[in-house]
Amino acid sequence: MASAAVWFMSETGAGAQTLAVKTNILYDATATVNIGAEVALDRRWTLDVSGNYNAIDFSGDRKWKHWLVQPEARYWFCEKFNGHFIGLHVHGGEFNVGNVSTPLGLFGDCRNTRHEGWYYGAGISYGYQWLLGKRWNFELSLGAGYVGADYDIYEHPVCGAWLGPGHDNYFGITKASVSIIFIIL
Repeated sequence: MASAAVWFMSETGAGAQTLAVKTNILYDATATVNIGAEVALDRRWTLDVSGNYNAIDFSGDRKWKHWLVQPEARYWFCEKFNGHFIGLHVHGGEFNVGNVSTPLGLFGDCRNTRHEGWYYGAGISYGYQWLLGKRWNFELSLGAGYVGADYDIYEHPVCGAWLGPGHDNYFGITKASVSIIFIIL
């Protein structure tokens, strides 16, 4: 195990700040469990990968279940894990949404139906990280790009008849984060 860690650190140009874990407070506020990890690739490049999961059924047969994975390559203007960065991200996941109004019209009109399917896309982002201490950082990030969604539409949020397929394209905000970060290595 120790030899694998030594190899990993030598292959990623390890030095100060090479591996971090994080949570996005915005997802936490929506009861979406999330965790991210960011690893240094060299002096100015990192790879950030976040995963999010929400399996909560709300009262009144409302659903907002989903999972999402969003990797992002980041270029840091000064040094990794500190200051300004730009990123290129991709995202994909699965959703089961019904009897709710979706933000920005994503997944069509789900107030009286249930939509179940997949989404995918890509975007660019800008962010900034502040050093809070030796092992703690704070990050703000915002990204824009494309989301495509392919789904099946059902008559009612619970056990409804299949009404047919659906597809949506969305261009706009694809990432927003207010993250607390713990530097492991």
